[in-house]
Amino acid sequence: MGKDVIVACDFNTAEETLRFLDNFTEEKPYVKIGMELFYAEGPEIVREIKRRGHKIFLDLKLHDIPNTVKKAMAVLSRLDVDMCNLHAAGTVAMMKAAVEGLTRPDGTRPLLIAVTQLTSTDQERMERDLLINEPLEKVVMHYASNAKAAGLDGVVCSPLESPAVHETCGKEFLTVTPGVRFADGDKGDQVRVTTPEKAKELGSDYIVVGRPITQAQDPVAAYRRCIKEFVD
Repeated sequence: MGKDVIVACDFNTAEETLRFLDNFTEEKPYVKIGMELFYAEGPEIVREIKRRGHKIFLDLKLHDIPNTVKKAMAVLSRLDVDMCNLHAAGTVAMMKAAVEGLTRPDGTRPLLIAVTQLTSTDQERMERDLLINEPLEKVVMHYASNAKAAGLDGVVCSPLESPAVHETCGKEFLTVTPGVRFADGDKGDQVRVTTPEKAKELGSDYIVVGRPITQAQDPVAAYRRCIKEFVD
């Protein structure tokens, strides 16, 4: 599977989102729709962006009892998204139920990936807030192994963890990596970050890039820079 840049459209409204996407007259970027936009606009924003020809990563990070997640995934499977996700912390049973719910009657389904640890989490916060005292990388690898055992396609992780995830779970197991900033950019609230070029070197399959593109003076130029550094 080829590498790609996913643009995080973390906007408040459909109007803002579609106005941003109108900048792209030649390319059709892969788009991430997160909780902020989905909760504001509902499924119709997904349908409209699909009508415009974009692939969609629906980033809702489901985490609940297995039966609830299974039923929710069955609903999401009808939206024709290309990728969706859940929290690996919800257990192997929950992830297996998610795969069942996401799989359509014809056997097809979107890619399903699991969040290991958020890129805003570091070792200190994990120990202090979550009472997880194992090393961060060990926790990420354990969650990734659980996701693979449950039949998922990959994980969301830091680009810094991509090599270890691929070593643990295989090259075909996808790493979708936020926490990517240009070398001359602001890190924002991300802790474990790299550049697009470094993410490529580390083996990330997809990078998720938000503010460095969406808040750039020239979003198209910023997107093309990401493509050049990560894909080309």
